[in-house]
Amino acid sequence: MKRREIIEGEIGRYEYPGIGIIHTEDCEVALKGVLPGQKVRCRIRKAGKTKCDAMLLEILEPSSIEGESRCPHYPECGGCQLQTVPVEEQMAIKSEQIRTLLEDVLEDPEEGWFEGIVPSPAEEGYRNKMEFTFGDPFKDGPMVLGMHKKGSFYDIVDVPECRIVDADIRKIRTAVLQLASETTYPYYHRLTHRGFYRHLLVRKARATGQILVDLVTTTQFRPEMTMEELDRRLVETLTALPLTGTVTGILHTCNDSVADTIHNDKTVILYGTDRIVEKLLGMEFEITPFSFFQTNSGGAEVLYDKVRTYIGDTKDKVIYDLYSGTGTIAQILAPVAKHVTGVEIVEEAVTAAWENARRNHLENCNFICGDVMKVVGSLPEKPDLIVLDPPREGIHPKAMPGILKFGADRIVYISCKATSLKRDLVPLQLAGYRVKKVSLIDLFPGTLHVETVCLLSNTQRPKKESYITLDVEMADYYRIKNEGKNSTT
Repeated sequence: MKRREIIEGEIGRYEYPGIGIIHTEDCEVALKGVLPGQKVRCRIRKAGKTKCDAMLLEILEPSSIEGESRCPHYPECGGCQLQTVPVEEQMAIKSEQIRTLLEDVLEDPEEGWFEGIVPSPAEEGYRNKMEFTFGDPFKDGPMVLGMHKKGSFYDIVDVPECRIVDADIRKIRTAVLQLASETTYPYYHRLTHRGFYRHLLVRKARATGQILVDLVTTTQFRPEMTMEELDRRLVETLTALPLTGTVTGILHTCNDSVADTIHNDKTVILYGTDRIVEKLLGMEFEITPFSFFQTNSGGAEVLYDKVRTYIGDTKDKVIYDLYSGTGTIAQILAPVAKHVTGVEIVEEAVTAAWENARRNHLENCNFICGDVMKVVGSLPEKPDLIVLDPPREGIHPKAMPGILKFGADRIVYISCKATSLKRDLVPLQLAGYRVKKVSLIDLFPGTLHVETVCLLSNTQRPKKESYITLDVEMADYYRIKNEGKNSTT
């Protein structure tokens, strides 16, 4: 194989996260944006002796598992990769990918360790949060408000009929785009860093129907219309919409960061309040614009119920909820535990966690604002149980020694990125933990993403005693790049 060579072939093996493999006489060719069984044409991007990376050029024949997409924006939109695949087949693909991925690093797992995948209660309209981006569908095109085009950083696909959000969120998106189009302000260009309109964030609570809308712009604007007039028209537009839910808060956030993410320089409440209330498993939780909360409320109940099952008996137990977000897991476990401590680096989320605890009349949980890596060494008690729900990057190598020093009887690890979980299982097993159960929760139907819940039990037999007291960065234990067990030695 040579770079830029064009080949055709059929997708055979399908690896996490959605990497298709074409087997040739000389090597394996890996590419994204495909499905198992498709016949494709692709161009070699990186050529090696036994493995090559390629870019998809054309799908020549569909896969036998494909059907019609229920979303009119597929496949141009890059948000959902499995829209043409029936949900049962989607879950089978995810199960096989995660099971195969984790098997590479598991050492002496419990018999029957993999429990498969639990479906989402809803296949469509399940997202309680959506972040839309202003932009154009092609260079110098009209302003649209939607999702990034598949394979593009700059082009935006207008998504008025997006299927993973409900009708209220779709109506709000359309109304805000109409208002923005009537003004003289341009959208923010991610290449030139000039423009006004950036994002629209909408959150809707499933249980209460409360809706929070946040328009994100730069501070660059023209004098034809003052910011106050725009804000007034935004409130008038949104409060007049015929919705099944209720708009309880309208915000305007200014973000002059060059990064293409929602960064909060300043947020002004234009109407109502800056939070909504969601209910999960009999408890109430306040959600602010930028705090972490599972985007599938129905699926979150399934996830947290699984966590409670894996945690087991919590009577008279001390529990640490590390990377606790708004304290959802901590508060669900608190009523049947001796004490729960949550640690979270986002100050806004910690404030919300304290408020939620008071709202739910919980007195046996507390929350600490700080980096887990820095906080674990100062926590006063030895926990009986630990819940880990880290960001996509997983546990920082410098945080792992402190977590392992506790020697907790059980650890429940919740992961939204299975490759991070795979990497972190290596030091956990070296310290004597054994994987008992793994279950998947399909929080994101239509996409390649899935939530993984892993139960580990402490065997009290660390394989590397010095590892527990290691206080330097443990690079040697994190050299896994999906090649399998050989890369962990």
